[in-house]
Amino acid sequence: MHDVVIVGAGPVGLLLAGELAVAGCSVLVLEREAEPRSPFKANPVGLRGLSAASVEMFYRRGMLPALSKASGVDPGTDESSAPRAVGHFAGMMLDPADVDVTALPFRLPSPALHGVLTSLEAVESVLSERAVRLGVEIVRGAAVSAIAQDEQSVVVRAGAEEYPARWVIGCDGGRSTVRGLAGFDFVGTEPQLTGYVALATIADPEKLNPGFNPTPTGMYLRTPAKDYIGMMDFDGGAFDRARQPTLDHLQTVLRRISGTDVTLTDVHLTSTFTDRAMQATTYRQGRVLLAGDAAHIHSPLGAQGLNLGLGDAMNLGWKLAATVHGSAPDGLLDTYTRERHPIGAWALDWSRAQAAVMRPDPYRRAVQQVVRDLLGTRDGTTYVFEKLSGSSIRYDLGSEHPLVGRSAPEFRLEDGTRLGELMHDGRGVVLDFTGDRSLHDSVMLRDRRIRYVAGPARDDLGSGAVLVRPDGVVAWVGDRDPDRVEFERATGQWFGSPASRKPLYPSGSVAAGHFLSSAGFR
Repeated sequence: MHDVVIVGAGPVGLLLAGELAVAGCSVLVLEREAEPRSPFKANPVGLRGLSAASVEMFYRRGMLPALSKASGVDPGTDESSAPRAVGHFAGMMLDPADVDVTALPFRLPSPALHGVLTSLEAVESVLSERAVRLGVEIVRGAAVSAIAQDEQSVVVRAGAEEYPARWVIGCDGGRSTVRGLAGFDFVGTEPQLTGYVALATIADPEKLNPGFNPTPTGMYLRTPAKDYIGMMDFDGGAFDRARQPTLDHLQTVLRRISGTDVTLTDVHLTSTFTDRAMQATTYRQGRVLLAGDAAHIHSPLGAQGLNLGLGDAMNLGWKLAATVHGSAPDGLLDTYTRERHPIGAWALDWSRAQAAVMRPDPYRRAVQQVVRDLLGTRDGTTYVFEKLSGSSIRYDLGSEHPLVGRSAPEFRLEDGTRLGELMHDGRGVVLDFTGDRSLHDSVMLRDRRIRYVAGPARDDLGSGAVLVRPDGVVAWVGDRDPDRVEFERATGQWFGSPASRKPLYPSGSVAAGHFLSSAGFR
């Protein structure tokens, strides 16, 4: 029996598999498709934008060099706070020069301050390599057809095989089989539009303007990528997505939306989407959990889907691992839904807002002009950047300190040690800037799941010590004279009491070998 079976070998499932494996869990991934490669995952159709928050996840697990190489991106040495790009809101492009960097909270120089343009193919290759290296088994061509669970275990059926596990996670996309079989409620709003992405030969491309083009009947997008076009048709989501759009259909829609007589001579690849926005009311039913598009779906406007799912995986992985090992404090796994569900709800509203602004009617045009004026201000651009980059995310962890609940800044000690480099093996970290090792003994009682590092920081942002969870979120901040009682409370809340701790890395496991080969205990 595996500790965890993950259904779906997309980016979310693969990241989760790696997070569980690095923490010493046995993991099996079941994937419906027989082959990992697909033209829909490669550029330009598979082009995706990773937010700064997502890039930070790769950095903190030592995967940023591999991601940069797979994406064809020069990682460079720029650690400046100024953003390289902002993105768009409802097709309205924003200028990174208008971002007020001084208004961004707790921002320190880091190799992971900026987003990355990549592809699904590149992301999956990096995450798959890590998962396999850590001992994860991936079975392809395994379509799940049944799930049965009791208080102790779950059995997943795929084809003629049954796979027992202690836990199952559905990462199988917007039409999740796991979600349906496990009886999750999935609620939200129905679509207003059908979106089209196509690689098509255009006989007269000069008739289409570059970039995002809102029109009285919808919107179309033409990018520098050869033959790539996108369209949004406000048809109430009426197109039957069970069938592939024909050349004639695509040309008819493109002509109507663009207001031109543009001609398509061939279609090489096409896919459709809607702005249906739905979310599971909870991300857990007994021993079955959901993450990524299985837990929430929305339109791709604003490029939040992949980033949202990766955030789910980072939040869930270490919590489920602690639960598997019997060392999680009471209620730890319940904080997954409590923390991530509001972020998912925000993403749905963010995509709904953009669809509303893009509607082809007089009211939309009036609202869009107001929004355009607001976004043209420094405050407006900064607001959108905070949302798209992930820097505005803050979980409610019950503390009034403004840093608690946020992703930790990239603290760097005077000796050059970086926080991100201390997190490759998925442990929590205590940074004690006081230099007197005042919290050392408390950490030692909680085995090797928390790494303790003491020393002055180049910029400690006015803090004396910080406790960082394995997902990179700040769980506690102390002043120059850290309160030992409050520190004990915080470590107990997230890592359990010292007496309850069990070995995190089972002897002889692949993760144990990975752990022993990582940076030494400090």
